[in-house]
Amino acid sequence: MNSRDSGHAARFLRTSGQHATIDTDPLVEGSFILSIGGAEQSHVNLAAPGEIFYEYLRRIGHVVDLAAEPGRPIRALHLGAGALTLARYIQATRPGSEQYAVELERELLDFVLQKLPMPDGTRLTSHIGDARDALAQLPAEAGFDVVILDIFSGPEAPSHIACREFYEEAAARLAPDGVLIVNVGDEPALTLVRSQVSALRKAMPDVAAFAEAGMFEGRYPGNIILVGTRTPWPADWTAELLARGPHPAAVLTGVDLDRITG
Repeated sequence: MNSRDSGHAARFLRTSGQHATIDTDPLVEGSFILSIGGAEQSHVNLAAPGEIFYEYLRRIGHVVDLAAEPGRPIRALHLGAGALTLARYIQATRPGSEQYAVELERELLDFVLQKLPMPDGTRLTSHIGDARDALAQLPAEAGFDVVILDIFSGPEAPSHIACREFYEEAAARLAPDGVLIVNVGDEPALTLVRSQVSALRKAMPDVAAFAEAGMFEGRYPGNIILVGTRTPWPADWTAELLARGPHPAAVLTGVDLDRITG
């Protein structure tokens, strides 16, 4: 399957024992959906990789947009590769960026790269293994403009990653103005979100949370994007993220975030 093909492809993932599938999206021309164990995981628009379909990934993309001057190539580390939707977005919006992707499932990364090849000119180095182990192999002060963690998918999170020590190790690999972006999928009680805000705040000078406004009211399960910065959170970033949406959006920092997390 490539950008001209259609249909269905499947691959068995030995680490998780699940099946991954890639199917044509019948609604968006040139797009494909990656599912694992029957659950949709990623959406890729090969025809327009600068467009992101999933709401939470669009929010991450907006944070990446603010991490450096528009169009400037960056160094990005993706912990959890999925279908490499964000790596494609960065290549489309910041050509020449140097990117690294870490994925636990070898078969998944091979499957994605075979069926949904990266755009020409992409500078992507892939690594198979555990996110924290891979992080330890990178030099301190690796100078990443963005580190994106997209591993958590529910309240049960790997304890060796969902902790202050992991975030400290990730922060050490950031450039002076780099940002650490963490996607947290959680239930309405926001138990995981609360614990990760606490851990991230112990590892980085400032933390913000960005999501659909109803997520902070505990209405339903979903995704909240946490952003750790090595400098105080810029107020103009809040205004910019709220303007970009998707709407309705909320950005919480400081005491506003305290009210949610305790």
